[in-house]
Amino acid sequence: MKRLYLILAVIGFVLPYTFFVSWFLENGINLSLIISEITSSRLSLFAWADVLVSAIVLIWFIRSEGNRQQMKYTWVPILGTCTVGVSFGLPLFLYMREPER
Repeated sequence: MKRLYLILAVIGFVLPYTFFVSWFLENGINLSLIISEITSSRLSLFAWADVLVSAIVLIWFIRSEGNRQQMKYTWVPILGTCTVGVSFGLPLFLYMREPER
């Protein structure tokens, strides 16, 4: 299972950043355009609200489960969640939580 979590973490990193990098290469650092595209439709707002709530819940889960299991370096999947997203942070945390064999 640990290997699957690692594979999912890699996919969760590569897939979102593939889209972001292509957008960035086309548009550069343009915060007003980013905000404009995020808020361009109610469907976009729905998706972003869902991602935001999921990220908050995941960070809470990482902190509480990490403390309960006395895990080290729980800041790593929290940082991954904040910089990449839930698609990277969750499988990374699950990978870290799995015992070594």
